[in-house]
Amino acid sequence: MPVGNPKPQTIATKKYEAKAGFVSKSYKLRKELVEQFAEACEIAGVSQAAQLTKMMREFVETQKQNSDREEGA
Repeated sequence: MPVGNPKPQTIATKKYEAKAGFVSKSYKLRKELVEQFAEACEIAGVSQAAQLTKMMREFVETQKQNSDREEGA
């Protein structure tokens, strides 16, 4: 739960995120790359979170396929 004296909406949001399985991650990346990514997402009309999710899923799937091939070899 949030620290201090959170508003009811903050409590509800945190409760929903926990129930839905959302987590907050923090990465250190070069500022230039982050700015270029933000601009590219804006041009493409997609949210940064949606694009990161898509790229992560594609990467996970690729790794699963590579792993399956290695096990079958």
